[in-house]
Amino acid sequence: MAGLSLQERQALERERAPLVFITGASSGIGQALARAYAARGWRLALVARRAEAIQAWLDEAGIGPKQAQVHVADVRDREAIIAAGTRCLIEQGLPDIVIANAGISVGIDTAEREDLAVLEDLYATNVVGMAATFHPFIRPMRLARRGTLVGIASVAAIRGLPGHGGYCASKAAVVSYCESLRTELRKDRIRVVTLLPGFVDTPLTRNNRYAMPFLLSAEAFARRALPVIDRGRRHVVIPWPMGLLALLLRCVPGFLWDRVMVGRARKQRRGAAD
Repeated sequence: MAGLSLQERQALERERAPLVFITGASSGIGQALARAYAARGWRLALVARRAEAIQAWLDEAGIGPKQAQVHVADVRDREAIIAAGTRCLIEQGLPDIVIANAGISVGIDTAEREDLAVLEDLYATNVVGMAATFHPFIRPMRLARRGTLVGIASVAAIRGLPGHGGYCASKAAVVSYCESLRTELRKDRIRVVTLLPGFVDTPLTRNNRYAMPFLLSAEAFARRALPVIDRGRRHVVIPWPMGLLALLLRCVPGFLWDRVMVGRARKQRRGAAD
């Protein structure tokens, strides 16, 4: 870069910086991951339904348009999220990492007819939305023979919890989906990482009416997640004590699990009073 001015060298370095694409980036885990990658000097492609929320955070953090670009899309709208991914490819290039983080958590009661629509919404967001997020990047990553796809699941995928059937089932589907995708893409040198957060202090968990052991801040989760993504690990529970607890939960016999769960506080339904 001899002969270039300082500003020209900085601009060139920004263009060469790796790129991460993150959905659900306006708050919680998504925003914490974006902050962590920005601190590394990465370029950001940030997706959320509310552009103003992301832009306000970027302005506050002093992250300008040369480092970050905002894409407005709801992952439940397949055409919108695919279009956002396509814009990223055209305007910013092929991401090194795609993180499908957008998700919702809400309780359901199968006896209530309106909750069938909530169940549909959970799958549309947490499962189909993840697949639609990955979709526009898979063929370009195959051609480039590089890239990492990250699916955000949950420890709730491990056992069914009362009142939480829709969320637990959708996150279990995420785990199986990512495992399938990993075997499909391994020959193309594309890594698929499944992260299973324990309890993280986000807007999704603040109304929970039960104990949340090993609760992490979103920033603490992001600090633990980045090295896992760097190494391309297949399936990791964060934090590790929750992973140990999850391993123990898998071993609990069904009859005993059923007894323990009786009377446990349920996940709050959509629109229910506190």
